[in-house]
Amino acid sequence: MYQPPHFREDDLEAQHALIRAHPLGLLITSGDGDINANAIPFHLDAGLSAKGTLQAHVARANKQWQEIRDGAKVLVVFQGADSYVTPSWYATKQETGKVVPTWNYAIVQVRGSARIVDDPAWLRVQIDRLTGEREGSRQHPWAVSDAPADFVGAQIKGIIGIEIEIAEIDGKWKVSQNRPAADQKGVIHGLSEEPTTDAAEMIDLVRRYGKQD
Repeated sequence: MYQPPHFREDDLEAQHALIRAHPLGLLITSGDGDINANAIPFHLDAGLSAKGTLQAHVARANKQWQEIRDGAKVLVVFQGADSYVTPSWYATKQETGKVVPTWNYAIVQVRGSARIVDDPAWLRVQIDRLTGEREGSRQHPWAVSDAPADFVGAQIKGIIGIEIEIAEIDGKWKVSQNRPAADQKGVIHGLSEEPTTDAAEMIDLVRRYGKQD
């Protein structure tokens, strides 16, 4: 990943926080001379290895898991908040006109060795954890145990687990750090006036990583 120094985020806690907030990762593998990619929700266990371990499951019908032999190297991309930034928001536009559109975003890329887990007990723990992370904040959270046991057992037979010990993790927070403070304020104001899906999260990132007082 192209990494200008001012956009690089090496803090492991910040990287892990993005993964937990945006757990739908793009799993990218290479097998038989081809490249395969699937969006899969991941559970991150920070305690299983130095940089953390990702756990997921896929349908047995998904042939991607068959490409991942034990120890196969994979890439997982987690996309955080992103927003288009128009030059019209910059104070510099009024001063010199020397501005261009851009895109702000936060992203984490993980590389590691994958292994397949074909174990119903492991899979039950994995889906319990994954579900709990999404349901825990709801007023009336749903639990896997709410479904009939025989139904859950049948569903588990149709999936297979994937575990990835993180060997490399890279974070990139491109959130207007390279712009003057006045331009950053303009981005915050612009996102407030023309909110996008990720506007609130992006405003927070521009404030935290920028030159704001």
